[in-house]
Amino acid sequence: MSRRAPEPEPQAGSGRVRLVVANWKLHHTHLEAIAFLERLWHLLDVEDYRRAEIAICPAFTALRSAQLTIETDGMPYRLGAQDVFWEPSGAYTGEVSVPMLAKLDVKYVIVGHSERRRLFGETDDVVAKKAAAVASGGLVPIVCVGEVAEERAGGTTEAVLERQLDTVLTTYPVEALGELVIAYEPVWAIGSGTPATPEDAEHVARFLRDRLARRASEAVAARVRILYGGSVDVGNAVAFLAQADIDGLLVGGASLDPERFAQLLGGRPRIASTS
Repeated sequence: MSRRAPEPEPQAGSGRVRLVVANWKLHHTHLEAIAFLERLWHLLDVEDYRRAEIAICPAFTALRSAQLTIETDGMPYRLGAQDVFWEPSGAYTGEVSVPMLAKLDVKYVIVGHSERRRLFGETDDVVAKKAAAVASGGLVPIVCVGEVAEERAGGTTEAVLERQLDTVLTTYPVEALGELVIAYEPVWAIGSGTPATPEDAEHVARFLRDRLARRASEAVAARVRILYGGSVDVGNAVAFLAQADIDGLLVGGASLDPERFAQLLGGRPRIASTS
């Protein structure tokens, strides 16, 4: 049965709407995706939907089923894709384009995830091409940036992040900059069970926002949402979201189970308001 859910409310102070993204990676068939969405729909309440915009990023094979489930029940979830190719069409066996995703009502596309960079050799230039294609096609890229353990130990975190971000900004459509989403995912933290501290994550988020202000403008930087990703779970979500410059979360393993994800979103315990 369809039921209405309220729109998420902007945060007091920043005016930005929180965004929590479930990145399922290589998990869940299309049938499992349907079951997950239906269960999550019954677990969350009105206050949960006011607290944050929720995006679900399933595998490509589950996108159509997820789209129909969301539409049929009037669920307030945004649909996202985990990757994309930068050309709109052509002889690119195995790839998926922005126009294809747009026809499935996809809003967000993750680009430059550390696993894409590390396992599939994606360079900063490749990430920039994908981000520009997503924005030019009317969708919103979630651009992932982050340092590996050796870079962190060597004190080059900010230099690495600056390079990754600046490469994207060089070709990104200026008119779409305010809608950009950046996800800081320290590579050393992903899947390790040892996330960055909320204070460290806030320091990086502030650095990224300051860099955006210098490259674009203060107004644009104030609109861009910055997420944290890297061993996010029920136990630390509240602490990350309490930081002034962290506007949401990119969640991996903790998003695979609807009960666990509902807890993280604010069911038990709830995400504390920063107002």
